Amino acid sequence: MNFDNINNRYLAAAFCIVLYLMLCGWVVWREWKKRRLAAKAAAALTPAMAGTSSWLVAYASQTGNAEQLAWQTARTLHTAGIPARISPLSQLNADDLQQCERALFITSTYGEGDPPDNATLFARKVMSTSLNLSQLHYGVLALGDREYRNFCGFGRNLDAWLQAQGGQSLFPRIDVSNSDAAALEQWRHQLSHVAGTDDLPDWQAPAYEHWRLAARQHLNPGSAGNPVFHIELEPQPGKPLPAWQAGDLVQILAPADRERPREYSIASIPGDGRIHLLVRQERHEDGTLGVASGWLSAQAELNAQIELRIHPHQNFRLEGNAGRPLILIGNGTGLAGLRAHLKARIEQQVSRNWLIFGERNAAHDAYYQDELAAWQAQGMLRVDRVFSRDQPERRYVQDQLRDAANTVLEWINNDAAIYVCGSLEGMASSVEATLVDIIGTEGVERLIEAGRYRRDVY
Repeated sequence: MNFDNINNRYLAAAFCIVLYLMLCGWVVWREWKKRRLAAKAAAALTPAMAGTSSWLVAYASQTGNAEQLAWQTARTLHTAGIPARISPLSQLNADDLQQCERALFITSTYGEGDPPDNATLFARKVMSTSLNLSQLHYGVLALGDREYRNFCGFGRNLDAWLQAQGGQSLFPRIDVSNSDAAALEQWRHQLSHVAGTDDLPDWQAPAYEHWRLAARQHLNPGSAGNPVFHIELEPQPGKPLPAWQAGDLVQILAPADRERPREYSIASIPGDGRIHLLVRQERHEDGTLGVASGWLSAQAELNAQIELRIHPHQNFRLEGNAGRPLILIGNGTGLAGLRAHLKARIEQQVSRNWLIFGERNAAHDAYYQDELAAWQAQGMLRVDRVFSRDQPERRYVQDQLRDAANTVLEWINNDAAIYVCGSLEGMASSVEATLVDIIGTEGVERLIEAGRYRRDVY
């Protein structure tokens, strides 16, 4: 018997256990620190003014814009001496609204009029009921994009529902398209009236910075779909690399449309030294290229200046899910956000990762195939890839998810979190319907409430 080999195995096992305990401790510490900072920020919004009733500032946010505006709104009220409490819509119930006299709602819209993920339970459980809200005075700031048919759809629905319950509007709903400065100034103007002061701080969004187009690679020559490119961006010489987290976005200004930034999921982590993007080249019916995708994939030359800013995407970060098993589901260029999560997890030696990814043809559309295969070989990743056009019957990620239902249920019962990235129409909606089939509507709602079901879909 080779005692040296046995001892080595015991030492390796002990090392793995210690490493796992350290990771768990780090996750617990990080969550404690996050709660402490959130409590500190919330406490700072409540000035010591006896007899002054607090305002509710509630938000429905997908990528973080509405949440940021909600905090700015609450701080503005605080500056004017009005106590405010801030909450995502998902944490409000009917009793909260019926006990509230003053409220401001900042809401974005997802897809064609849908609520953001952190408002879906509120829409299902609260907005489907009839309440007496005659005591409530409220205002609504609705965020959206006029290019969508149902512009500001969820904000409009919320406003109509509040009115139908007897709520009294403090001022007409303000609709904002793509962070329009004039509309946001109108919101600040209304805040100055309700706060009783004209001395309000300016709201300054982070400035765009100049980056360099450092690399570009066409990943799917010969594909039946539009060309997809791997893009690498780096700061200008002498500029430090800023910090970001897996799940975050970049906003890019194309020269042809400086007023309307386009958002892309970051496909890398700071340890890569560059921001990586996975960009599908958009082509219109007349053959012209999409404004931002055309600029990044074809029109900008290597070393060209790219104006961008990093946009934290709190709802799609790992945060409390960093140590959990992770099921990553996506299609097309949605692989970008999932790749960043895999990189972050593997860097921390977290191995319970399962990727379910769909595209058209394995021969052309297997993005990052060598990288994924290497992680598989290391035992860090399970990969199920679905290529819809490689068999007579079309198969998609939701079909693979359904075929693996027993394993999906096992992972969920073992505390797994689910992250979905890719197209809203078709993929994301079908994935959610399949999850409902597997664990039921209440099961999906429990995952949402626990922060274990998160989406970055478009």
